[in-house]
Amino acid sequence: VQLQASGGGLVQAGGSLRLSCAASGRTLSFYSMGWFRQVPGTEREFVAAISRSGGIIYYGDSVKGRFTISRDNAKNTLYLQMNSLKPEDTAVYYCAADSGAVVRTTRLSYDYWGQGTQVTVSS
Repeated sequence: VQLQASGGGLVQAGGSLRLSCAASGRTLSFYSMGWFRQVPGTEREFVAAISRSGGIIYYGDSVKGRFTISRDNAKNTLYLQMNSLKPEDTAVYYCAADSGAVVRTTRLSYDYWGQGTQVTVSS
């Protein structure tokens, strides 16, 4: 499966963005999906994950209550709605697909990665 992330940009603190991740090559419903983010010089951080059907969702502690992960398997697209953005949310955001049977939060569990989209939150 190929993944293409989009929707990043520059936003003021307190604002919102919605990221999308379009899948091609194989239907998204075969995969659990996740969002990760990375600041240069640091490890890639778990943001959110969602099961194949969307019934199980996990969030990283730093984004709970502000971000919402969702998926539309009919459109082969994953989303991340980001509200109440903070400067510390600034990072490159990556979507990823996991062919495993359960939803996982560790980056090494994911088999396929998109190219990343930059999110910058100004104070």
